Amino acid sequence: MATGTHAVTNQVPPLVGYDVYGADRVLTEAVERHLDPGLLDVVREELSGLGRTAGSAQAQEWGVLANENPPGLRTHDRYGHRVDEVDFHPSWHRLLGKGVAAGLTAAWARPGGHLRRAAAFVVWTQVEAGHGCPLSMTHAAVPALRTDPELAAEWEPRLTSTVYDQGLRPASEKAGVLFGMGMTEKQGGSDVRANTTVARPLAEDGTYELTGHKWFCSAPMSDGFLVLAQAPGGLTCFLVPRVLEDGTRNVFLIQRLKDKLGNRSNASSEVEFDGTWARRVGDEGRGVRTILEMVAVTRLDCALGAAALMRQAVAQAVHHCTYREAFGGKLIDKPLMRNVLADLALESEAATTLSLRLAAAYDDGSEQERAFLRLALPATKYWVTKRCPPLVVEASECLGGNGYVEESGMPRLLRESPLNSIWEGAGNVQALDILRAMQREPQALNAYLEEIGRARGADHRLDGAIKNLLAELADLDGIEGRARRLAERIALVLQGALLVQYAPPEVADAFCASRLGGDWGAAFGTLPHSLDLASVVERARPVA
Repeated sequence: MATGTHAVTNQVPPLVGYDVYGADRVLTEAVERHLDPGLLDVVREELSGLGRTAGSAQAQEWGVLANENPPGLRTHDRYGHRVDEVDFHPSWHRLLGKGVAAGLTAAWARPGGHLRRAAAFVVWTQVEAGHGCPLSMTHAAVPALRTDPELAAEWEPRLTSTVYDQGLRPASEKAGVLFGMGMTEKQGGSDVRANTTVARPLAEDGTYELTGHKWFCSAPMSDGFLVLAQAPGGLTCFLVPRVLEDGTRNVFLIQRLKDKLGNRSNASSEVEFDGTWARRVGDEGRGVRTILEMVAVTRLDCALGAAALMRQAVAQAVHHCTYREAFGGKLIDKPLMRNVLADLALESEAATTLSLRLAAAYDDGSEQERAFLRLALPATKYWVTKRCPPLVVEASECLGGNGYVEESGMPRLLRESPLNSIWEGAGNVQALDILRAMQREPQALNAYLEEIGRARGADHRLDGAIKNLLAELADLDGIEGRARRLAERIALVLQGALLVQYAPPEVADAFCASRLGGDWGAAFGTLPHSLDLASVVERARPVA
């Protein structure tokens, strides 16, 4: 008689068939905290519907297939004509279509739009992060275009549409459009003022002909792009449509697609402009200021994207440890593993809480909140995105060898985890932007100090961290060399202030003890053992 050798025991069921939104206590509480109560019922239903789709086996399979079948470039058709098209797997289009339908490009057209979009972005990014790029670019193009009311009136209804209209046609013939962006060039990188792409004025007012090369151009199959080029009056922002109104293709020569570490489903490209038609956006010489309206919004998406990756990594780790047995019991009940999971959960909660607070500031729109964003946004982008890679590594380790296997999904999260720190201005760019905000806009620092001041007196470790931060802010000696340290402290103190006000006591206590009080090691899993770690972990557990 044959002996069975492959009995499957002690394996963890897949985390599938659940509401990604409803199972996230931190996210649901943030939405309820900041949203107009009159919108809550509608938004709960909206986000839970998206959450159930995100947690479905079908959507998870779309994410796998979109990454296993990355986009391919076709420069010419069979007859030798240039077409410069990028082909995507059908799963990419399904993901993108669902994201557009869920309002991920419609924040500017709906009440409470930024908060509800931010929550949806966190939910849907957990399925697959790559297609978030065109969603983010399209969403962020709106404030840049609003510098030109005529352009905004023409394009904003298309950008904020909830219809994904696939295919290259004149924008006027489409029910919805997507946008990309092209700023960086080979010689300049983040120093966009070093750009060499030239814009030559044409006879029609506001139209130009572009000649140059873009080293990174996002989402090359989009319907339009915001790019920078040197006009006679200086560096200027331009709108480059992919297809002209007469139906002819604009000159948009895709040279190659980037072979990236992660973000494999998404096409990032190098493009050549050679007599490319463009419309000016804003005044000549004001290109950086104009396109920074777009960059600021995408920076928040970088923080939201990192928070989403962290949440999914923590959810997978806690789920695994809930079921997996080792050394005589469930992993989640082992004191040392509980410490690791609690530490990861703290980092994830702080990231989500802070990012949603910034989204709410966009909805508020007051002068005070705009000033707050000017300082808080680069600090958040700096810190939250930098915390993502070490968290995902540690969460993968919670699954042991299983976490190193592609089928677990953790390697895809790990490859994606550094992206948001690099995109839209890497760490030094954010840290220096904080210094500029403090030097040029004193109201930004005042708004930040008022925000953290609401939590003073609630925790002695937070009070001590605020005092130390004020001392650092008053010391201007060598401040540029200390800019990263300052960015970190600004973000941590703000996270602590928010958690002390809004999180359960055990979460705020653990965060303040470790991140602000110094009772923490150099790796995750080094929280003080006397804390209520079981409650912190339970709060992070996704209830399938």
